[in-house]
Amino acid sequence: MFQAVLGTYGLRAEKCKIEPFGSGLINHTWKVCHEGSAYILQEVNKAVFHHPQHIAQNIRAIKAYLDQTAAGYLFIAPIKALNGDDFVVVNNHFYRIFPFLAHSCSVDFVQQPEQAYQAAKQFGQFTRMLRAFDVQKLKPTIEDFHNLPLRVVQFKKALAKAGNEKIKEAKFAIEEIIRHDNIEAQYAQLVSSGALHLRVVHHDTKISNVLLQAETGVGLCVIDLDTVMPGYFISDVGDMMRTYLSEANEEENDFNKIVIRNDVFAAIYKGYMKEMNQVLTSAEKQFFIYSGKFMIYMQAVRFITDFLNGDIYYKTNYPEQNLVRGLNQIDLLNKYVARQLEFEEIISEIDRNKEIVLKKY
Repeated sequence: MFQAVLGTYGLRAEKCKIEPFGSGLINHTWKVCHEGSAYILQEVNKAVFHHPQHIAQNIRAIKAYLDQTAAGYLFIAPIKALNGDDFVVVNNHFYRIFPFLAHSCSVDFVQQPEQAYQAAKQFGQFTRMLRAFDVQKLKPTIEDFHNLPLRVVQFKKALAKAGNEKIKEAKFAIEEIIRHDNIEAQYAQLVSSGALHLRVVHHDTKISNVLLQAETGVGLCVIDLDTVMPGYFISDVGDMMRTYLSEANEEENDFNKIVIRNDVFAAIYKGYMKEMNQVLTSAEKQFFIYSGKFMIYMQAVRFITDFLNGDIYYKTNYPEQNLVRGLNQIDLLNKYVARQLEFEEIISEIDRNKEIVLKKY
């Protein structure tokens, strides 16, 4: 495979050092070193991205726009093969190569508020740079990716079909999902009322999707652009809330370790609003805190739905893993909701001071 793919870029596999790279769970990724140059080779997961050509089309359109409007912005697009193609197809598998950015690094989880600030600033800058881009030029790369009403419908269908034992095991989770159904109702109202503007958003804003300057920790750019498509800002902000606020991730089964860090919340707000304050409408800004509820709730719904369906979507290593993941997210949601007033105070203080200083709350 390596010889067939790399050869189309003028590289000889036998002269390359090739090793697995990164911690991504969707695509297979390798670092390729060849005669003093380094590249990232990636196989796109067609089980998730059914139309890789849509990814290529979106990235091509965004790059063309940024080349015209923001030539100095660091946008890492795939290198074209010798024949000019964005992808190389071998045995119906889609591959591409990116340049490897020297003196860059990424982290897998937020260790300190400054990292959250740098990441939020990068994701905010990305959407700001594309504020005048025609979002209708982008194709959905994953249909209904953050369609919360659809996820709730899927949950209800799974609940109707699940056996009594599954329902009994997930009783608390099911009750909590139903108890928080106002989150879905509010989302539907926001979309139908037009309060949220359709924008170019990343949709997968985990900290590892930002490259940092290795020596200083300053944000350089966003990466993994496969999920870039039309959406609402609450998707990007909400996913940062979901994955940055607690050091414990969704796999943690000791829920005492799920602790909301207010200083990280402040960092997300400061970083994102540093770029997006003049872009978001006054109405949108009112739903900054809601974005966390939206994404955490949706992920809880998806995990419990998959558990009820017999674990057909998310990979599992033990029988109750999706149930544990769902309960983990429910615990995170409840702790997040309990901080609502504190979050409001943090935002008010930041807006009053207009300072980018990360203090402990």
